[in-house]
Amino acid sequence: MRYIKYIAAIIGFYIFDSFWGAILGLFIGGFISWKLNGGLVGYIGRANGLGNTRAQRATRQALFLKTTFTLMGKLAKADGRISEQEVAHTEQFFRQLRLTPEHRKEAIRLFKLGSKPDFSIDPILEEFNQECGQSAALKQMLMVYLIGTATADGTLHSAELELLRYISQSLGYSEVYFQQLLAMTRGQDHFSGGSYHQSGQQRAGVAPTKSALSSAYQALGVKETDSDAEIKKAYRRLIREFHPDKLMGQGLPEDMIKEATERSQEIQAAYDLIKKSRK
Repeated sequence: MRYIKYIAAIIGFYIFDSFWGAILGLFIGGFISWKLNGGLVGYIGRANGLGNTRAQRATRQALFLKTTFTLMGKLAKADGRISEQEVAHTEQFFRQLRLTPEHRKEAIRLFKLGSKPDFSIDPILEEFNQECGQSAALKQMLMVYLIGTATADGTLHSAELELLRYISQSLGYSEVYFQQLLAMTRGQDHFSGGSYHQSGQQRAGVAPTKSALSSAYQALGVKETDSDAEIKKAYRRLIREFHPDKLMGQGLPEDMIKEATERSQEIQAAYDLIKKSRK
């Protein structure tokens, strides 16, 4: 399609028999090529290292499902056995995501595949990096899902921690960022399901507890000594990263968007708490 504008320029030259006809054809051909490549949305996707056609998004969606549920199975078996609590968490996770029957059946198959003792995760991580490695949002969502799986029983076992660390390194994360992401996800979990709002801690005139405030700073990945501007910047960045439209455009399956939406709500609750405490 990149040759369309040159062909149009030649046609323009012969039709109008002038240099200006060629220029006009060049512009018309360039516009046609731009539209065929997805216009502005396609340009943005390519600028971020991602294709943006329907087929490419479908490929990334299938790969995201495959990677997520296979690695969930590997994490569940990391400490030697899959506990009843982990099975219950996985079932609850399936229900929470409202997976289609087709996706649910495939998710169970992948979970069992990943839990096999001799299963190597390196090929699937390599495949994920090749297709989705340029999307910081998809990589982060993958880690959020996996951290949630590992901490579902309230304890992060050493084997699970080491596996999460290995996966994060394979995705290109530094140890510093991995620890930050781990802390942020745990902090955001304190605000899951609207628990902060439901507890009454956000009632007018009620000062937030020290523990809740500490979790709020943790959820945004900031420190209590950071300025209002720095905290606002971190909050806006996280809201952008978990924006459903952005994630779907980059390849997150539609029935997995609910988790991103809830993360956005948790981030909002944490930010509201910090703002209240600083008034």
